[in-house]
Amino acid sequence: MHVAKDWDAVAAAIRSRLNELDMTQAELAARAGVALMTVRELQHNSQPRRRSPRTLTAVSEALGWPGDQLARILEGERLPDVDADDPVLAELDAVKADLVAVVRRLDAIERRLGIADAQS
Repeated sequence: MHVAKDWDAVAAAIRSRLNELDMTQAELAARAGVALMTVRELQHNSQPRRRSPRTLTAVSEALGWPGDQLARILEGERLPDVDADDPVLAELDAVKADLVAVVRRLDAIERRLGIADAQS
């Protein structure tokens, strides 16, 4: 059974990743070494057609993904989160959790001080 190419999934993945990285189409095109129009067509699925494997590899890598990421998305593969085992992101999550705890403690202290000030 032949599975249709999923250019909509490729477009959605590119849009999501550009947003996640706060990267523009022009930056992606420059990093990938492809024409800006190619990035626009891929991101908006405006010209769904066969693309060179080299183009998909270059765009994948420019987005910080493995070279075969977009090709695999195109083929409909379910992919694990490539950032899931990133130790830097794990550390960032820990720092965020610590920061939330600090903010909560400060809020509690401010509430207590506010009550103490009101009683004075």
